[in-house]
Amino acid sequence: MCRHLAYLGPPIPLSRLLFDAPHGLSHQSWAPRDMRGGGTINADGFGLGWFPGPVVYRSARPLWTDPSLPALASATSSGAVLAAVRSATVGMPVTESAAAPFTSGSWLFSHNGRVAGWPDSVAALASELPVRDLITLDAPTDSALLWALVRARLRAGSSLSDAVSSVVTSVAAAAPGSRLNLLLTDGRSIAASVYGHALSVRAAPDGGVLVASEPLDDDPGWRAVPDFSLLVADLSAVHITEGAFS
Repeated sequence: MCRHLAYLGPPIPLSRLLFDAPHGLSHQSWAPRDMRGGGTINADGFGLGWFPGPVVYRSARPLWTDPSLPALASATSSGAVLAAVRSATVGMPVTESAAAPFTSGSWLFSHNGRVAGWPDSVAALASELPVRDLITLDAPTDSALLWALVRARLRAGSSLSDAVSSVVTSVAAAAPGSRLNLLLTDGRSIAASVYGHALSVRAAPDGGVLVASEPLDDDPGWRAVPDFSLLVADLSAVHITEGAFS
């Protein structure tokens, strides 16, 4: 499956999250520690999104093969970041547009997992979306559809946490056995679901918060978020609702 992370705090170089940490996202792309549910490496694309903006940089290539990325990451600092590396589900396309983060307005979104029984299991949920949303999906993938479902709820006025919670609950009911770790930020707060994959959180070294599929280092401050939990974080606090999806 995929690996993703989100950071809120004082501006830091993106390289600190991607390359400098002993188990940063670049390392996780070829040597992940906890690929429960399938996959061995995350070589099917990557993406970064950062604020102000957000600005998004995506590619279909493995993260470690992009010769421009280390310099870009070292020269770019941000206090709000979402980044991901992709391990594509068998049968789904490997294209730049299929790589997270997906974005619209002030939102950045990523999905780690898979929708069981795709696409038939979620056809009824997809039919609830405006036709325009369906014909303009970023890619014909489960992650892109999940993003469209989340985005529709955000546009209707839902909070980040309510949008994530609603989509996880609906998709889990329609497609039992799915893995639905969703990650969403608007640059001010983070909402994340833990449903079938790992997620950890810790206070960032210079203040703020860091959420990631796997710890970026061996700092004892990392704590695992229990499965079936909803995490909501901003610069002041981290709230974890255990059993939110059980």
